[in-house]
Amino acid sequence: MQARYLTSTALAAAVYAIGATLAIAQAPPGMSNIDKSDPKASKQDTNLRPHPTPPLATPAEKLPVDKIKLPAGFKAEVWSSGHPGARTMARGDKGTIFMGTRVIGRVYAITEKDGKREVKVLLQGLTQPNGLAFKDGSLYVFAINRVLRYDKIEESLDKAPEPVELTATYNLPPEIHHNWKYVDFGPDGKMYVQVGANCNICEINPGVHGQIRRYNADGTGMEIVARGVRNTVGFHWHPQTKELWFTDNGRDWAGNAGPEDELNRLPKGQEGANFGFPYCHANGVADPDVKRPNPCAGVVMPAATLGPHAAGLGIKFYTGKMFPANYQNVAFVARRGSWNREQKFGYDVVIARPQGNGKARIEPFLTGLLDNQKNEFYGRPTYVLEMPDGALLVSDEQNGAVYRISYAPQRSAAR
Repeated sequence: MQARYLTSTALAAAVYAIGATLAIAQAPPGMSNIDKSDPKASKQDTNLRPHPTPPLATPAEKLPVDKIKLPAGFKAEVWSSGHPGARTMARGDKGTIFMGTRVIGRVYAITEKDGKREVKVLLQGLTQPNGLAFKDGSLYVFAINRVLRYDKIEESLDKAPEPVELTATYNLPPEIHHNWKYVDFGPDGKMYVQVGANCNICEINPGVHGQIRRYNADGTGMEIVARGVRNTVGFHWHPQTKELWFTDNGRDWAGNAGPEDELNRLPKGQEGANFGFPYCHANGVADPDVKRPNPCAGVVMPAATLGPHAAGLGIKFYTGKMFPANYQNVAFVARRGSWNREQKFGYDVVIARPQGNGKARIEPFLTGLLDNQKNEFYGRPTYVLEMPDGALLVSDEQNGAVYRISYAPQRSAAR
């Protein structure tokens, strides 16, 4: 897993072939006898078709930054490019941006010197290493079947050191379906880990799948803090209340209307609460295939819904000083966009503005990557990361790029 450098055009042809893999990975599980979305056995909408989008290293001059629209005073620019499959981002103490991927099995390191950014493949050959966290000089890498810790990693970016193997202590299930990770350290110093459903829609073992867990950093002391969670690959903590907020991708193949994806809030003192999967979705929608009496009884309803097949992923509460004051303590949510909805939806970054009653109001922020009239999209925002100067980084999985969103007050024209 030795690091190596990328050029701006490297690997574009090779990763194009991954498109077919993506379509297969996201296709309905079909013949599984536990998955009630089998088209022969359920009310699934068989007219829906996937929109495969192979992760490319789009050349910087062809990136769709000119299509991005933002509120007045905000600016988008290309921060880095040439890293196919760009998804999760974690910042090291010395400023390195570590980036996880899904299907291409890589972890990148992005460094800056003399105003220029350099991308290198830090690790490769892993199984969907989407989960990254950084603490006390160490990079934690969660693939589906392995958990690795790389100590003093920023001192060894040219050749990653031998990792500390934590796989056995974390004891995570090996199934691939919805099991690519999102992980982060919470305000309590614990490691929070997603464990998705092992199906599109089915009855799961609530002690194993459909959860958010927390551990000590070494993998001991496991607790389940949220249940009934189909597939969250993004969560963060409100800066003031310290409550956990997380996105959750709704079931597929039930039609164009949804059920809508969710933005959830774990109320204080309700660790272990149930968020509904597989029986109850969105704001109280009973599943048409997996049924039980009173399916939404005892379920924590979403703080907000994110729209049908929006694919909300990364979420970060903003605490920086660059943006105007009314952006303090609001959450930025990257919506990767629908993969099989006939009228495409998402492909943007929205704001979730907490309302003080446990709910949130969703507002547009970064738009322009979806042309509704043509029903075409030009990028897939996946994760967001606040930088020390208050700028916001947004990764684009489809184009292998990161955009920097900055703000400067608009000056009135001279009279």
